[in-house]
Amino acid sequence: MTDFPPGFFDRDDDGDDARFYGPPRLVQHIDDGAIAAVGAFYDEVGVTGDVLDLMGSWVSHLRTRPRHLTVLGMNAAELDANPMAAARVVHDLNADPTLPFPDAAFDTAVCTVSVDYLVRPVAVCREVGRVLRPGGTFALTFSNRCFPTKAIRGWLAADDRQRAAIVATYLRDAGVFDEPVAQQRASTDDPVIGVYAVRRRAGG
Repeated sequence: MTDFPPGFFDRDDDGDDARFYGPPRLVQHIDDGAIAAVGAFYDEVGVTGDVLDLMGSWVSHLRTRPRHLTVLGMNAAELDANPMAAARVVHDLNADPTLPFPDAAFDTAVCTVSVDYLVRPVAVCREVGRVLRPGGTFALTFSNRCFPTKAIRGWLAADDRQRAAIVATYLRDAGVFDEPVAQQRASTDDPVIGVYAVRRRAGG
């Protein structure tokens, strides 16, 4: 397990996340070029079947509706506005990283422009591994935009290359994924980085 520096997961605003995310924000948090790059990345890594959209909102950034999409996020109004969602779950992963789903419930999972807010990301990644079926993919994307008071300090101090390495480290430390792969996906005003890893198969 990686020893992150003291204060790495601290935030400027360590107040109640439920209060911060209480007002619905029915806006796009990345530009059109970045949105297209995220959708293309998810297509290429094979986001399909029974999909979990982690830390989701009113848009899931998928080009096509999967067989079944479960969106987990902080704001009920935003989740209710998501036209692709078949199931919606309000859950604060910083308060409790345990996912409220049975083992091997999903084929794929995504986390779009939100990994920078997790204060226990390795625990969350381990939980994603638990709820993924063997051979399933966990794909995460991020840009250079965030709510800086809610992003962890280690993230704010890093550049895009270092952030990709941070996310890959989370996935390695979870202990349930094959070696992560990182890719830069766009060079617009909102550069997009994608990182994905495959849930290790039995005996792997």
